[in-house]
Amino acid sequence: MADLEFARDVPASRWTLRRDGELLSVLDYRDDGRTVAMTRAYTVPTHRGHGFAALIVDHAVSELERSGDRTVQPVCWFVADWFTAHPDRAVLLAQERPRPSAAAG
Repeated sequence: MADLEFARDVPASRWTLRRDGELLSVLDYRDDGRTVAMTRAYTVPTHRGHGFAALIVDHAVSELERSGDRTVQPVCWFVADWFTAHPDRAVLLAQERPRPSAAAG
């Protein structure tokens, strides 16, 4: 799989995965400066079943781990399932803030 090309397209808020220039998969995100919400993992239908979505999520998570300044909010079900399958990477997940009690006062 050495011929795979990962790229982060910041203006489009997505990571892309290509092979020989052909788009295989994308991972859309929203970055608020602290948390990267991964909103959609998508693989071109003719390329499904080869693990490309998992590869692009792994690449994006690895990139964020290296930078060390963001957490991840897995909005997309696929990304959430990926983190469930990779509990060793869960340290990068954004922690939910506690909700205020209705009985406060």
